[in-house]
Amino acid sequence: MFKRIDRLAIELPVPDSPDPNGASAVQELLGGKYGEMSTLNNYLYQSFNFRNKSKLRPFYDLVASITAEEFGHVELVANTINLMLTGTTSPGDPDETPLGPAKHMRMSLHFIDGAQSSLPVDSMGRPWNGTYVVSSGNLIFDLLHNYYLEIGARTHKMRVYEKTDHPTARAMIGYLLVRGGVHIVAYAKAISIITGVDVTKIIPVPRLDNKEFDAARVWEERGEHRRLYTFSDNDYQQIARIWRGTHPVDGGKLEAFSGVPGYGGPVPDLDEVPECFAPGISPEDLEEIARRLSQEAGM
Repeated sequence: MFKRIDRLAIELPVPDSPDPNGASAVQELLGGKYGEMSTLNNYLYQSFNFRNKSKLRPFYDLVASITAEEFGHVELVANTINLMLTGTTSPGDPDETPLGPAKHMRMSLHFIDGAQSSLPVDSMGRPWNGTYVVSSGNLIFDLLHNYYLEIGARTHKMRVYEKTDHPTARAMIGYLLVRGGVHIVAYAKAISIITGVDVTKIIPVPRLDNKEFDAARVWEERGEHRRLYTFSDNDYQQIARIWRGTHPVDGGKLEAFSGVPGYGGPVPDLDEVPECFAPGISPEDLEEIARRLSQEAGM
């Protein structure tokens, strides 16, 4: 089962202005073929379907713990998109066309399907789909696929980073470049243990160090590129049997930690968007809801 914590993986800077077209590019990092929904669901189903857990426990623990981290990455990207869309339009009488500015935006779905918020689609509005999931049952095949998937995700993050200078997007991508790099190294080490082939020799792919990105450098300076977490209080401890030794890029010591990272940030409390009828609860409704909740509590 999963335990949820009411905070984001990192604190996202609240922007001074929106970037709706930038948000459409960031959608690729959520619902694209190499987006966070793909990494999450690939590892999720591989962990569900993993065979011989008792004999291959370190590899199961690795996939399972990274699965849990990916839940937080999906949440982080979605909230980044929400903040990038905030303030794109203003409330107004329906006949004054308050959503008019949105008709020139790249992704109308943000304003029609959603209330200026994230959607499970890629940067062109195509829905994420389950055919992106590989869960073959063959451990080497699945680990090789995961390694390839993380490299694809890294490539797309680097390109989206170069498409928008929006501070919220940059902060999110910088962090995920570092954490995705951890997953690339972890899967490379797992493949090497099983096959004897040192896949880490071709890292990084693409050939550009994370330190080239200002928003990633701050996390590498904290050592986050060398840390792998169980994302569980007591389980998945055998990740340490794989995540050991030194980092292939800087030679620093790899460290495995129980639980979740000791940092995080608040989940944004998004304001109402009357022109999108969201959340569609009037002040009078709020008073009545508060009265009913108090009544139910016997107050």
